[in-house]
Amino acid sequence: MPTISMFYGILIRMFYRDIEKHRLPHIHAEYQGKSAVYSILDGAVLAGELPPNKHKLVVAWIEIHQENLQADWVLAVNGSIPFTIKGLDQ
Repeated sequence: MPTISMFYGILIRMFYRDIEKHRLPHIHAEYQGKSAVYSILDGAVLAGELPPNKHKLVVAWIEIHQENLQADWVLAVNGSIPFTIKGLDQ
């Protein structure tokens, strides 16, 4: 599972061919042992949770980079390596 971004201690990852469980374009966010799955389409939490302040950062990041995330999703579900995306702290 490639890490596509990292900011403020949050790791953002995207699995290869990951369409079975959530069936929506999504990312996996991890922070200090906690994890959540977010929809790329609207930033909704599909599973898990992050601390509220980190959750807000992830949702803002998704909104800013939605087009890049959708392009990365197409790559990842087809087994290709997604591109890295700048974090909020860069």
